[in-house]
Amino acid sequence: MAKEVVIIGGGIGGIYVLRNLLAKKGEVKEGMHLTLIKREKSGWVSVCGLPYALRGWYEIDRTEINKPQFFLDQGVDFRTETEVVQISVEESMVTLDTSEVLRYDYLVIATGRKPSVPAVVGEAKLEGVYTFNNEDDARKIEAAMNAEGVKNAFVRGRGINGLQAAVAFATKGLQTTLLGGPPSLLPSCLDPDMGDMLKEWLEKQGIRFILERKLLTALKGDGGRLKSVVVGDEEIPADIAVIAVGADPNTELASNAGIDTGEYGGIVTDKGMHVQRSGCSINNVCALGDCVEVIDGVTHCSRLSQYASTVVVQAKVIADNILGEVTARPGLYASYEPCISPSVADIGGLLVGSVGVTSEAAAMAGIKTVSGKATKLTKARYFPGAKPLTLKLIFDAYTTKLIGAQMVGESTVAERVNELAVAIYAGITAKELRNMERCYDPSLSLLIDVTIDAAELALGITPVY
Repeated sequence: MAKEVVIIGGGIGGIYVLRNLLAKKGEVKEGMHLTLIKREKSGWVSVCGLPYALRGWYEIDRTEINKPQFFLDQGVDFRTETEVVQISVEESMVTLDTSEVLRYDYLVIATGRKPSVPAVVGEAKLEGVYTFNNEDDARKIEAAMNAEGVKNAFVRGRGINGLQAAVAFATKGLQTTLLGGPPSLLPSCLDPDMGDMLKEWLEKQGIRFILERKLLTALKGDGGRLKSVVVGDEEIPADIAVIAVGADPNTELASNAGIDTGEYGGIVTDKGMHVQRSGCSINNVCALGDCVEVIDGVTHCSRLSQYASTVVVQAKVIADNILGEVTARPGLYASYEPCISPSVADIGGLLVGSVGVTSEAAAMAGIKTVSGKATKLTKARYFPGAKPLTLKLIFDAYTTKLIGAQMVGESTVAERVNELAVAIYAGITAKELRNMERCYDPSLSLLIDVTIDAAELALGITPVY
């Protein structure tokens, strides 16, 4: 009898498990039947591409990489606009909102995240107020920002989604105000000195920032539509508002089934991404993505890692383990190791990247650090297109091993994030980074790269310019 695999959720987590299983489906002698259930109408949507659609780089429709029919044609029971309302771990079955019951041999939970919304927003119940979490949100925001008479925009939140929404509004010519909090932007990725560089860049694009300990105390409307917001004792005109103060793991379905969740609200899994119940692993139920907690590769503490770079690795682990079971090939089994969450984004034309821990996160984990920060061009000064890049490296003060990296610039950021991620995994020290040979061509790089200078400064050595 064919093995039944049911996947709950059609975001990047569910889709990548599905893709990995489809690629090996022919190796399963008794057959494997795949069912994916998602609430949305679309197929596979690149949520990470939505902010750039709002900036006018392309249409939102282009972020749908594969339509549902693409998966249906491959024999997948790809169900859209459908929701699982109950999981029975004891009976290995799920119940749908249509009252249909599906049996599974393997269940994958990829329910993602849900936006955190302040009570004052829910109480206002005004048109023109949105979250920014998925394709439907993006379409609503796009329609609202292009509506006649919209002149003022407000954003609550200083994370990537909030900043990307603010950039989209500013690009459209709207007077944009962003309410965050002290001390600076992207605190989960950047130290304040690096976040301030991003703030200065965006201020030049006309975005006003309120990074003080002030609360969003009221939303005021006229005829059911937003007209202004009140921050502290200041009333700010606002025809449109995006609330992006964070996202909580969407774990209600799992919790109701008795599946364990951790201190950050995410599902607890073992190294094979199997969920746990009362501390014991359930070998035929896995979870991944924004709804699970991970172990940090530096602090070794539990946390969330709601990045696409995290979930695609988790998807490989889950698919390998399911295939290992159904094909009886133990060599396929995989484990998910502690993660360091490499990230990169284009925010208003400035590239921002990070990997590992910030100085604050290290301090909270009791790790004493030393750091070095340097700014240099990415290629020889006489070559057209040479742009400055600022790099900050954070090292364990006792071992001098690299534990974090942050950078802002207009080029070569993504590749540096990946390089320094490898360095963190390998336990490279500041001295080893300083003395490491690096490629050189004046049209592509400097003979003495900014990485060398940052490592030397962390070691207390004055770089030779």
